[in-house]
Amino acid sequence: MTELHESAGTGPGDADFAVFTDCEDAAAVARSFAPPGYRTLTHASGRPWLVGRWHDEDIVTASAGEAALAVIGNGPVEAGELRRRAARLRDLAELDALARSLPGSFHLVAALDGQVRVQGTASGLRLVFHAEIDGVRVAATRADTLAAALGLDPDPQELAVRLLWPAPYPLFETSLWRPVTAVPPQDALIIAADGRSVRHTRWWTPPEPVRSLAESAPLIRTALQEAVNARTQQGGVVSCDLSGGLDSTSVCFLADRSPARVVASTWPGRDPADTDLYWAELAAGHLPDVDHVIWDADASPLVYEDLLGIDDLLDEPTIGVMDRSRVLHHLPVLGARGSRLHLTGIGGDHVAWCSEAYYHRLLRTRPLFALRQLRGFRALWRWPLGGTARALADSRPYGRWLADAADRLRDPSPSSVATGLGWGMAPRLFGWATPDAERLAGRALLDAAATVAPLHPDRGMHADLEQIRSTTRVIRQWDRMAARAGLPMAHPFLDDRVIEACLAVRPVERVTPWAYKPVLTAAMSGLVPEACLRRTTKAAASMDAANGLRDHRADLLALWEDSRLASLGLVDGAELRRLALRPASPGLSDAILYSTIAAEVWLRGLPRSRAHTPR
Repeated sequence: MTELHESAGTGPGDADFAVFTDCEDAAAVARSFAPPGYRTLTHASGRPWLVGRWHDEDIVTASAGEAALAVIGNGPVEAGELRRRAARLRDLAELDALARSLPGSFHLVAALDGQVRVQGTASGLRLVFHAEIDGVRVAATRADTLAAALGLDPDPQELAVRLLWPAPYPLFETSLWRPVTAVPPQDALIIAADGRSVRHTRWWTPPEPVRSLAESAPLIRTALQEAVNARTQQGGVVSCDLSGGLDSTSVCFLADRSPARVVASTWPGRDPADTDLYWAELAAGHLPDVDHVIWDADASPLVYEDLLGIDDLLDEPTIGVMDRSRVLHHLPVLGARGSRLHLTGIGGDHVAWCSEAYYHRLLRTRPLFALRQLRGFRALWRWPLGGTARALADSRPYGRWLADAADRLRDPSPSSVATGLGWGMAPRLFGWATPDAERLAGRALLDAAATVAPLHPDRGMHADLEQIRSTTRVIRQWDRMAARAGLPMAHPFLDDRVIEACLAVRPVERVTPWAYKPVLTAAMSGLVPEACLRRTTKAAASMDAANGLRDHRADLLALWEDSRLASLGLVDGAELRRLALRPASPGLSDAILYSTIAAEVWLRGLPRSRAHTPR
């Protein structure tokens, strides 16, 4: 296996590539994927295997005979160990065990006797797509790479789906181009040696949530420590968010135990009621070797900032554009302080807590216990008794729930209790979406409902997995933006091993009205000072969002001039312009514009192409 070094490729953390089987037809197609500056790894035959952009820090490769392996991303595996794995490889299915054992976050690619296997992460942070190009099946880490090779424009129905608030599973996981197939995160892609036949094979299943918190706490702590170590064991300087919340505080304390020197970064909120700075300084006081940087709250970019200047999106719209400027603003300064990687606490909310929907099943298996807990949740979230009873009585299977949503897209937003105890938040369209958009989105919901199975039979586990996977769609894009800004990001809570350790905890101990993130406080006890673990609140940044909507209404108005979505017949541009002039309109503070803005910004970042009308 050889590598061509015409260019160093891209910066750390910004790898993307396509994968080809070992046949002449695939080699012919691969040539069109290798413009100047791209890199190539070859099969033993000399034909292309991986073609794309990556940095030497982000890849470990090994080969032995007709077998080759590549780990691309944050995968702390030595080349020698990978070579031994390759030498023993007799069947691509054997790689399930490797994928389920390594800490970190990475793509795993293998070649054996001409066939290839490609997989991302169970979290969905690293994805895989495939398409047939000139009779050959090609895999890639970005859907738009394949769409460009095929000369495709985005499908209007897929765009209509992205206007839903929110787009439910499985709709948010499809590609924007129908000939490009998305591989579900729990599956690996296998392409036969002839480059034509293809199949998905499941490599990951969520754990059953049966482990006690006492048993789980040390396992979660170990998994999180290994996730942090995977990024810090090389030493040097790393930076960490230190918001004052439990999630980022835990990552900071774990990083402080590593060989790396740590720079902690705190953005205070503008809201005088925000207590983040108090908790961040409390934590920093216990970290004498950490360089603590506190930014000027008023210098923090607002939500909606610089929407017209975004040019670094990936292969789908993302609501992450709303906070892009806030996410990236401080990274160049941290890089100038020597940081080679920025660690966040993102994902802690999704794995250290869980959906109250578990109590839908628990009410039927442990009714007295469940009723006592549900009384606490009603008080905590102010759920009305009638709404709670209706949500608990609703036993529709997931497919039926999805189909029913297709007929209720114009209904008022669902109640928080229906969302909390149900399969998730029922999707809605708002007044600016056209009848064509409603028809296309409704058709997509009905088509999915006919064959869909939930991510797990228990609606609580389904909701947890959906939240993790929808969140990683946003973080995946932020990671690309951060790498382009010069400082890659990493999110230890979203590593598969951490997710598995947390999901294995019994839900009655993982979500309770009587304690805040008990999983994390138990796992970090003895490492994070007890005073820091006592926090039971989370800042909402609602003032930043409200101010951003007001201060950037001129940009929002400009966004809807010559709207791409309007030209496709999916939104009423005039109505959106009216809303831009009235930022205090009811409902806008609830983020209902986010999905529409995301789709418009994404379309504006694409090259101007053939006009499409909804079919």
